[in-house]
Amino acid sequence: MSKEPKAFNAQHIDIAAFARGQESLTQQTSAAAFPRLAEELQGDPAAQPVAWQAQGQWHAQTGGAGQPWLDLGVQATVTLTCQRCLQPVEVPLDVQRAFRFVKDEATAEVQDEESEEDLLVISRDFDLHALIEDELLMELPLVPRHEQCPRPLVLNDAVTSAQEVQERPNPFAVLAQLRQSPDAPGDKD
Repeated sequence: MSKEPKAFNAQHIDIAAFARGQESLTQQTSAAAFPRLAEELQGDPAAQPVAWQAQGQWHAQTGGAGQPWLDLGVQATVTLTCQRCLQPVEVPLDVQRAFRFVKDEATAEVQDEESEEDLLVISRDFDLHALIEDELLMELPLVPRHEQCPRPLVLNDAVTSAQEVQERPNPFAVLAQLRQSPDAPGDKD
C-alpha cells in the first residue's frame, strides 16, 4: 500500500513533521510571487518562472533523537539590467543547498562556524517560501552583464559633458596669463 503524500503549505511548514515523513514539495511559480525578487527584475515578473523542490530528511543521531534536514533546489532564469549597456540580460539562477535545523538561535550560532551546511532554527510554522526568496536574492549577481553586449555602447550626455569640460581652458590659467603680460591693466607705473 503506497502512502498518500501530505499536503503542505510552503509558507507554513512544520519542519519536524516534514523531515520525519521525508516529505517533498515541488512547485513552479512566477517570480511575481516573490516581491523582493520582483523588485530587482526587468520586465514582467509574472512571465519569469521559478521552479523549486524541497525534500525533508531525518538524520539519525547516536544517543539522540535525530535531526531534521531540508534539501532545497531552485532554478530560474530572470531578466535583469546589464550594467554595461543598460539592456535586458537573462541570468540563470541555480540554488542547491542543504539545511540542518537546530533547536534555537544560540545553538545555531555556536555550531555555525564548524558546520559545512547551513543552519536554521526549527519551527512548526516555517516559511519555506521566504527561504526560497532569500536564496534567490543571494544568488543574483552583484553586477549583471552580458558576456558581450548586443549593441555598441553609447556614451551618455554626462560622459560627453565631462569630456567637454576637460577640453575647455581653465579660466584661472587665462587670468594668470593676463597678469603676466606687459600690457595687463594695473601694471602702469
